[in-house]
Amino acid sequence: MSVQQYKAAPEVKQNDPRLSQLQKYFGDRDCPLRDSAKDFLLAADQNQLDWRLLPSISIIESSGGKYYGNNNVFGWGSAKDKFPSVRAGIHYVAAQLGKSRRYKGKNIDSKLQMYNPLPDYSHRVEAVMRAIGSCSQPRLAIAD
Repeated sequence: MSVQQYKAAPEVKQNDPRLSQLQKYFGDRDCPLRDSAKDFLLAADQNQLDWRLLPSISIIESSGGKYYGNNNVFGWGSAKDKFPSVRAGIHYVAAQLGKSRRYKGKNIDSKLQMYNPLPDYSHRVEAVMRAIGSCSQPRLAIAD
């Protein structure tokens, strides 16, 4: 998958409890990525990722979309990689973390260790994940 490519995704149901939790978390912190909450959920579901992982990385790397360049809210590629849009970056990074040879089949802690090997990085991301909500939220993301 190239940086410019990602699958067009169906809509997220408005009553998905993960959507309201993620929007509230971002909104409470005045994060611009609040408007990308649906994309985070769709990208997570399409790539079999915990729905809180990418939003949490974005909080650590760009304060939820407050400080970034090149539409790269994840610091992907040492923050040097460019994406045509924030949405494209969300879907690209999700595909990498979910399906690429480097990350596929690893648990969250192992993925985060590969993503950023700094000693406390995975603990920081996982703390944000817990603050966002429970991983056991039902999946209602794909609308009929």
